[in-house]
Amino acid sequence: MEVGDRLEVDILSIAHGGHFVARHEGRVIFVRHAISGERVEIEITDMSATFARADAIRIIHRSEHRATPPCSLAHPGGCGGCDFQHIGLSHQRELKAEIVKEQFARIGKLDIDVNVEEVLPTSHWRTRMDFTVSSNRKLALYGARSHDLIEIDSCHIADAAIDIAVINNKKLPIASKIHVAVASDQSVTVDIEGRESRTLIEQEVLGRAYSLTPTSFWQSHKSAPEHLSKSVRELALAKFGDHVFDLYGGVGLFTGVLITEVGKTGRVTLIESDGKAITDARRNFATEPNVEIVEGKVEREIKRFVRADVVIADPPRAGLGAAVCAAIVALKPRTVVYVSCDPASLARDARILIDAGYRMDHIRAFDLFPMTQHIECVARFIY
Repeated sequence: MEVGDRLEVDILSIAHGGHFVARHEGRVIFVRHAISGERVEIEITDMSATFARADAIRIIHRSEHRATPPCSLAHPGGCGGCDFQHIGLSHQRELKAEIVKEQFARIGKLDIDVNVEEVLPTSHWRTRMDFTVSSNRKLALYGARSHDLIEIDSCHIADAAIDIAVINNKKLPIASKIHVAVASDQSVTVDIEGRESRTLIEQEVLGRAYSLTPTSFWQSHKSAPEHLSKSVRELALAKFGDHVFDLYGGVGLFTGVLITEVGKTGRVTLIESDGKAITDARRNFATEPNVEIVEGKVEREIKRFVRADVVIADPPRAGLGAAVCAAIVALKPRTVVYVSCDPASLARDARILIDAGYRMDHIRAFDLFPMTQHIECVARFIY
Protein backbone atom coordinates (compact mmCIF):
# COMPACT_ATOMS: atom_id res chain seq x y z
CA MET A 1 0.00 0.00 0.00
CA GLU A 2 1.38 3.39 -1.02
CA VAL A 3 0.23 7.00 -1.10
CA GLY A 4 -1.98 7.43 -4.16
CA ASP A 5 -3.25 3.84 -4.21
CA ARG A 6 -6.99 3.38 -4.72
CA LEU A 7 -8.90 0.61 -2.96
CA GLU A 8 -12.48 -0.48 -2.28
CA VAL A 9 -13.21 -0.88 1.44
CA ASP A 10 -16.10 -1.23 3.88
CA ILE A 11 -16.39 1.58 6.41
CA LEU A 12 -16.63 0.41 10.00
CA SER A 13 -16.89 2.56 13.14
CA ILE A 14 -16.35 6.27 13.76
CA ALA A 15 -12.93 7.20 15.19
CA HIS A 16 -12.03 10.10 17.47
CA GLY A 17 -10.66 12.86 15.25
CA GLY A 18 -13.23 13.03 12.46
CA HIS A 19 -12.25 9.86 10.61
CA PHE A 20 -13.93 6.52 10.06
CA VAL A 21 -12.19 3.17 10.35
CA ALA A 22 -11.63 0.73 7.50
CA ARG A 23 -9.29 -2.25 7.20
CA HIS A 24 -7.37 -3.67 4.28
CA GLU A 25 -5.12 -6.72 4.52
CA GLY A 26 -4.87 -6.23 8.29
CA ARG A 27 -3.93 -2.56 8.15
CA VAL A 28 -6.13 0.09 9.78
CA ILE A 29 -7.10 2.97 7.50
CA PHE A 30 -8.60 6.22 8.82
CA VAL A 31 -10.94 7.56 6.15
CA ARG A 32 -12.41 11.06 5.74
CA HIS A 33 -15.64 11.85 3.83
CA ALA A 34 -17.13 8.42 4.58
CA ILE A 35 -19.86 7.09 6.92
CA SER A 36 -20.12 3.85 8.88
CA GLY A 37 -21.83 1.13 6.82
CA GLU A 38 -20.79 2.48 3.44
CA ARG A 39 -18.67 0.75 0.85
CA VAL A 40 -16.42 3.28 -0.83
CA GLU A 41 -13.45 3.71 -3.08
CA ILE A 42 -10.64 5.42 -1.22
CA GLU A 43 -7.37 7.07 -2.14
CA ILE A 44 -4.47 6.69 0.29
CA THR A 45 -3.19 10.11 1.37
CA ASP A 46 -0.71 9.27 4.14
CA MET A 47 1.14 6.23 5.49
CA SER A 48 2.72 5.36 8.81
CA ALA A 49 4.24 2.18 10.18
CA THR A 50 0.97 1.10 11.79
CA PHE A 51 -1.89 2.75 9.87
CA ALA A 52 -2.85 4.69 6.78
CA ARG A 53 -5.06 7.71 6.06
CA ALA A 54 -7.33 8.08 3.07
CA ASP A 55 -10.16 10.07 1.47
CA ALA A 56 -13.36 8.50 0.19
CA ILE A 57 -13.46 9.53 -3.48
CA ARG A 58 -16.40 7.42 -4.71
CA ILE A 59 -19.41 6.10 -2.84
CA ILE A 60 -20.31 2.58 -3.92
CA HIS A 61 -22.93 1.81 -1.26
CA ARG A 62 -24.46 4.98 0.18
CA SER A 63 -25.50 5.45 3.83
CA GLU A 64 -29.03 6.66 4.50
CA HIS A 65 -27.42 9.37 6.63
CA ARG A 66 -25.40 10.87 3.76
CA ALA A 67 -26.32 14.46 2.93
CA THR A 68 -25.30 16.94 0.25
CA PRO A 69 -22.65 19.22 1.79
CA PRO A 70 -23.96 22.81 2.03
CA CYS A 71 -20.44 24.09 1.30
CA SER A 72 -18.88 23.60 -2.14
CA LEU A 73 -15.42 23.24 -0.55
CA ALA A 74 -16.38 20.23 1.61
CA HIS A 75 -14.74 17.52 -0.48
CA PRO A 76 -11.41 15.66 -0.69
CA GLY A 77 -8.70 18.21 -1.34
CA GLY A 78 -10.96 21.04 -0.26
CA CYS A 79 -11.24 23.04 2.95
CA GLY A 80 -10.35 21.18 6.13
CA GLY A 81 -12.46 23.33 8.45
CA CYS A 82 -15.40 20.91 8.61
CA ASP A 83 -15.36 17.12 8.95
CA PHE A 84 -19.01 16.12 8.73
CA GLN A 85 -20.80 18.25 6.13
CA HIS A 86 -21.62 15.06 4.22
CA ILE A 87 -23.59 13.69 7.20
CA GLY A 88 -27.08 14.68 8.35
CA LEU A 89 -27.02 16.78 11.53
CA SER A 90 -28.96 14.36 13.75
CA HIS A 91 -26.63 11.51 12.78
CA GLN A 92 -23.60 13.73 13.43
CA ARG A 93 -24.76 13.95 17.04
CA GLU A 94 -25.31 10.20 17.22
CA LEU A 95 -21.76 9.64 15.99
CA LYS A 96 -20.36 12.13 18.49
CA ALA A 97 -22.16 10.28 21.29
CA GLU A 98 -20.48 7.08 20.09
CA ILE A 99 -17.10 8.82 20.27
CA VAL A 100 -17.67 10.00 23.86
CA LYS A 101 -18.84 6.55 24.98
CA GLU A 102 -15.92 4.81 23.26
CA GLN A 103 -13.32 7.14 24.79
CA PHE A 104 -14.74 6.63 28.27
CA ALA A 105 -14.86 2.86 27.82
CA ARG A 106 -11.36 2.53 26.34
CA ILE A 107 -9.45 5.20 28.29
CA GLY A 108 -11.51 5.79 31.42
CA LYS A 109 -12.71 2.18 31.84
CA LEU A 110 -16.20 3.59 32.41
CA ASP A 111 -19.47 2.51 30.85
CA ILE A 112 -21.51 5.69 30.37
CA ASP A 113 -24.62 6.73 28.50
CA VAL A 114 -24.72 10.18 26.93
CA ASN A 115 -26.71 12.05 24.31
CA VAL A 116 -25.15 14.92 22.40
CA GLU A 117 -27.61 17.79 22.69
CA GLU A 118 -28.45 20.03 19.75
CA VAL A 119 -27.61 23.71 20.27
CA LEU A 120 -29.07 26.27 17.89
CA PRO A 121 -28.04 27.69 15.50
CA THR A 122 -26.57 24.78 13.54
CA SER A 123 -25.30 26.96 10.67
CA HIS A 124 -23.48 30.29 10.75
CA TRP A 125 -22.84 29.62 14.44
CA ARG A 126 -19.17 30.51 14.74
CA THR A 127 -18.38 33.98 16.15
CA ARG A 128 -14.61 33.44 16.18
CA MET A 129 -12.71 32.61 13.00
CA ASP A 130 -8.98 32.28 12.29
CA PHE A 131 -7.72 32.68 8.75
CA THR A 132 -4.37 32.82 6.98
CA VAL A 133 -3.81 35.24 4.10
CA SER A 134 -3.00 33.59 0.78
CA SER A 135 -0.47 34.77 -1.80
CA ASN A 136 -3.40 36.52 -3.51
CA ARG A 137 -4.08 38.49 -0.31
CA LYS A 138 -7.33 36.59 0.28
CA LEU A 139 -8.63 34.92 3.43
CA ALA A 140 -7.92 31.20 3.37
CA LEU A 141 -8.30 28.09 5.49
CA TYR A 142 -6.04 25.05 5.47
CA GLY A 143 -6.93 21.79 3.82
CA ALA A 144 -7.27 18.74 6.06
CA ARG A 145 -3.87 17.69 7.47
CA SER A 146 -2.25 19.99 4.92
CA HIS A 147 -0.31 23.22 4.58
CA ASP A 148 -2.26 24.02 1.41
CA LEU A 149 -4.30 27.22 1.71
CA ILE A 150 -7.85 27.16 0.34
CA GLU A 151 -9.13 30.63 -0.49
CA ILE A 152 -12.73 31.21 0.56
CA ASP A 153 -15.35 33.81 -0.27
CA SER A 154 -17.99 32.52 2.16
CA CYS A 155 -18.22 30.07 5.06
CA HIS A 156 -21.23 27.99 6.08
CA ILE A 157 -20.29 27.90 9.76
CA ALA A 158 -19.08 31.51 10.16
CA ASP A 159 -21.44 34.01 11.76
CA ALA A 160 -23.40 35.84 9.06
CA ALA A 161 -21.95 39.13 10.34
CA ILE A 162 -18.50 38.05 9.10
CA ASP A 163 -18.37 39.48 5.57
CA ILE A 164 -15.40 37.78 3.98
CA ALA A 165 -15.59 39.86 0.80
CA VAL A 166 -15.27 43.07 2.82
CA ILE A 167 -12.27 41.72 4.76
CA ASN A 168 -10.61 40.59 1.51
CA ASN A 169 -10.62 44.23 0.36
CA LYS A 170 -8.38 45.35 3.25
CA LYS A 171 -5.07 44.71 1.39
CA LEU A 172 -4.13 42.01 3.85
CA PRO A 173 -0.45 41.16 4.39
CA ILE A 174 0.49 37.85 2.75
CA ALA A 175 0.89 34.86 5.13
CA SER A 176 -0.40 36.82 8.12
CA LYS A 177 -2.88 35.39 10.59
CA ILE A 178 -6.30 37.06 10.76
CA HIS A 179 -8.60 36.67 13.76
CA VAL A 180 -12.21 37.77 13.32
CA ALA A 181 -14.59 38.14 16.26
CA VAL A 182 -18.28 39.00 16.47
CA ALA A 183 -19.57 40.73 19.62
CA SER A 184 -23.00 40.35 21.22
CA ASP A 185 -24.23 43.43 19.34
CA GLN A 186 -23.07 41.84 16.04
CA SER A 187 -20.21 44.30 15.57
CA VAL A 188 -17.17 42.69 13.94
CA THR A 189 -13.52 43.12 14.91
CA VAL A 190 -10.74 42.08 12.52
CA ASP A 191 -7.39 41.52 14.24
CA ILE A 192 -4.43 41.40 11.84
CA GLU A 193 -1.22 39.74 12.99
CA GLY A 194 1.46 42.32 13.67
CA ARG A 195 -0.97 45.20 14.06
CA GLU A 196 -1.86 45.81 17.69
CA SER A 197 -5.61 46.24 18.17
CA ARG A 198 -6.93 48.53 20.88
CA THR A 199 -10.52 47.43 20.32
CA LEU A 200 -12.34 45.60 23.11
CA ILE A 201 -15.05 43.12 22.23
CA GLU A 202 -18.18 43.46 24.34
CA GLN A 203 -20.10 40.31 25.23
CA GLU A 204 -23.19 39.83 27.37
CA VAL A 205 -24.10 36.52 29.01
CA LEU A 206 -27.06 36.02 31.35
CA GLY A 207 -27.24 39.75 32.02
CA ARG A 208 -23.53 40.21 32.84
CA ALA A 209 -21.23 42.23 30.60
CA TYR A 210 -17.74 41.07 29.67
CA SER A 211 -15.12 42.93 27.66
CA LEU A 212 -12.14 41.17 26.14
CA THR A 213 -9.26 41.72 23.79
CA PRO A 214 -9.82 40.20 20.32
CA THR A 215 -7.42 37.29 20.83
CA SER A 216 -8.53 36.29 24.35
CA PHE A 217 -10.29 32.94 24.38
CA TRP A 218 -14.07 33.01 24.10
CA GLN A 219 -16.40 30.16 23.19
CA SER A 220 -16.90 30.26 19.42
CA HIS A 221 -20.51 29.08 19.14
CA LYS A 222 -22.75 32.10 19.66
CA SER A 223 -24.98 30.15 22.12
CA ALA A 224 -22.14 28.37 23.94
CA PRO A 225 -21.41 30.95 26.66
CA GLU A 226 -25.01 30.91 27.86
CA HIS A 227 -25.48 27.14 27.56
CA LEU A 228 -22.24 26.31 29.34
CA SER A 229 -22.75 28.96 32.04
CA LYS A 230 -26.18 27.59 32.88
CA SER A 231 -24.87 24.03 32.95
CA VAL A 232 -21.90 24.91 35.17
CA ARG A 233 -24.10 26.89 37.56
CA GLU A 234 -26.58 24.03 37.79
CA LEU A 235 -23.98 21.33 38.37
CA ALA A 236 -21.72 23.29 40.74
CA LEU A 237 -24.39 23.53 43.46
CA ALA A 238 -22.41 26.41 44.96
CA LYS A 239 -23.67 27.79 48.27
CA PHE A 240 -23.45 31.14 50.04
CA GLY A 241 -20.06 31.41 51.69
CA ASP A 242 -18.34 28.87 49.42
CA HIS A 243 -14.81 29.28 48.11
CA VAL A 244 -14.99 28.36 44.41
CA PHE A 245 -11.99 27.93 42.11
CA ASP A 246 -12.30 28.76 38.41
CA LEU A 247 -9.30 27.00 36.85
CA TYR A 248 -8.18 28.06 33.37
CA GLY A 249 -10.74 30.79 33.95
CA GLY A 250 -9.88 32.99 30.97
CA VAL A 251 -11.71 36.32 31.00
CA GLY A 252 -14.06 35.08 33.73
CA LEU A 253 -17.11 33.59 32.00
CA PHE A 254 -17.84 31.07 34.76
CA THR A 255 -16.66 33.36 37.54
CA GLY A 256 -19.41 35.72 36.40
CA VAL A 257 -22.18 33.21 37.03
CA LEU A 258 -20.73 31.76 40.23
CA ILE A 259 -20.01 35.00 42.08
CA THR A 260 -23.72 35.55 42.57
CA GLU A 261 -24.13 31.99 43.87
CA VAL A 262 -21.56 32.33 46.68
CA GLY A 263 -22.80 35.74 47.84
CA LYS A 264 -20.89 38.43 49.70
CA THR A 265 -19.48 35.96 52.23
CA GLY A 266 -18.06 33.66 49.56
CA ARG A 267 -15.30 34.14 47.03
CA VAL A 268 -14.12 32.94 43.65
CA THR A 269 -10.46 32.41 42.80
CA LEU A 270 -9.78 32.57 39.06
CA ILE A 271 -6.46 31.12 37.86
CA GLU A 272 -5.27 31.77 34.31
CA SER A 273 -1.86 31.89 32.60
CA ASP A 274 -2.65 34.04 29.55
CA GLY A 275 -1.67 37.63 30.23
CA LYS A 276 -4.29 39.23 27.98
CA ALA A 277 -7.08 37.15 29.50
CA ILE A 278 -5.87 38.11 32.99
CA THR A 279 -6.04 41.80 32.06
CA ASP A 280 -9.56 41.25 30.77
CA ALA A 281 -10.61 39.36 33.90
CA ARG A 282 -9.27 42.09 36.17
CA ARG A 283 -11.24 44.65 34.18
CA ASN A 284 -14.40 42.54 34.23
CA PHE A 285 -14.32 42.07 38.01
CA ALA A 286 -12.73 45.34 39.11
CA THR A 287 -15.72 46.12 41.32
CA GLU A 288 -16.07 42.61 42.78
CA PRO A 289 -14.00 42.46 46.00
CA ASN A 290 -14.62 38.76 46.51
CA VAL A 291 -13.13 37.76 43.13
CA GLU A 292 -9.43 36.92 43.31
CA ILE A 293 -7.52 36.91 40.01
CA VAL A 294 -4.33 34.83 39.97
CA GLU A 295 -1.95 34.93 37.02
CA GLY A 296 0.17 31.85 36.42
CA LYS A 297 0.12 28.20 35.43
CA VAL A 298 -2.65 26.29 37.18
CA GLU A 299 -0.38 23.41 38.19
CA ARG A 300 1.84 25.85 40.09
CA GLU A 301 -0.58 28.43 41.47
CA ILE A 302 -3.17 25.98 42.78
CA LYS A 303 -0.62 24.62 45.25
CA ARG A 304 -0.73 27.93 47.14
CA PHE A 305 -4.17 27.01 48.48
CA VAL A 306 -5.23 24.43 51.04
CA ARG A 307 -9.01 24.16 50.75
CA ALA A 308 -11.85 24.52 48.23
CA ASP A 309 -15.57 23.90 48.30
CA VAL A 310 -16.16 23.74 44.55
CA VAL A 311 -13.71 23.56 41.63
CA ILE A 312 -14.62 24.49 38.06
CA ALA A 313 -12.07 23.44 35.45
CA ASP A 314 -12.13 24.35 31.75
CA PRO A 315 -8.69 23.26 30.53
CA PRO A 316 -7.36 23.31 26.97
CA ARG A 317 -7.63 20.21 24.80
CA ALA A 318 -4.80 18.43 26.64
CA GLY A 319 -6.96 18.29 29.76
CA LEU A 320 -5.93 18.57 33.40
CA GLY A 321 -3.36 15.79 33.61
CA ALA A 322 -2.25 13.86 36.67
CA ALA A 323 -0.52 16.74 38.45
CA VAL A 324 -3.48 19.14 38.34
CA CYS A 325 -5.92 16.36 39.21
CA ALA A 326 -3.80 15.54 42.27
CA ALA A 327 -3.70 19.22 43.27
CA ILE A 328 -7.50 19.45 42.96
CA VAL A 329 -7.97 16.33 45.08
CA ALA A 330 -5.65 17.82 47.72
CA LEU A 331 -8.04 20.79 48.09
CA LYS A 332 -10.84 18.33 49.01
CA PRO A 333 -13.67 20.07 47.14
CA ARG A 334 -17.07 18.44 47.53
CA THR A 335 -17.78 19.09 43.82
CA VAL A 336 -15.64 19.29 40.69
CA VAL A 337 -17.26 20.49 37.45
CA TYR A 338 -15.13 19.72 34.41
CA VAL A 339 -15.77 21.46 31.07
CA SER A 340 -13.98 19.64 28.27
CA CYS A 341 -13.55 20.05 24.53
CA ASP A 342 -11.85 16.65 24.19
CA PRO A 343 -13.52 13.41 25.38
CA ALA A 344 -10.21 11.52 25.40
CA SER A 345 -8.49 13.77 27.95
CA LEU A 346 -11.74 14.02 29.94
CA ALA A 347 -12.00 10.24 30.12
CA ARG A 348 -8.37 9.96 31.24
CA ASP A 349 -8.82 12.59 33.97
CA ALA A 350 -12.15 11.09 35.04
CA ARG A 351 -10.38 7.84 35.82
CA ILE A 352 -7.77 9.72 37.90
CA LEU A 353 -10.44 11.56 39.91
CA ILE A 354 -12.49 8.39 40.41
CA ASP A 355 -9.45 6.45 41.60
CA ALA A 356 -8.89 9.28 44.12
CA GLY A 357 -12.35 8.76 45.61
CA TYR A 358 -14.64 10.93 43.49
CA ARG A 359 -17.75 9.72 41.67
CA MET A 360 -18.84 11.03 38.29
CA ASP A 361 -22.58 11.42 38.81
CA HIS A 362 -23.48 13.56 35.79
CA ILE A 363 -22.28 14.20 32.24
CA ARG A 364 -23.78 16.28 29.44
CA ALA A 365 -22.53 16.70 25.89
CA PHE A 366 -23.33 19.65 23.63
CA ASP A 367 -22.99 19.93 19.86
CA LEU A 368 -21.29 23.31 19.96
CA PHE A 369 -19.34 22.58 16.76
CA PRO A 370 -21.88 21.44 14.11
CA MET A 371 -20.35 20.04 10.90
CA THR A 372 -17.07 19.33 12.72
CA GLN A 373 -15.90 16.39 14.80
CA HIS A 374 -15.55 18.45 17.99
CA ILE A 375 -17.71 17.95 21.08
CA GLU A 376 -18.10 19.87 24.35
CA CYS A 377 -18.79 17.90 27.53
CA VAL A 378 -19.57 19.01 31.07
CA ALA A 379 -19.06 16.40 33.80
CA ARG A 380 -19.60 16.57 37.55
CA PHE A 381 -17.57 14.70 40.15
CA ILE A 382 -18.70 14.55 43.77
CA TYR A 383 -16.92 13.28 46.85
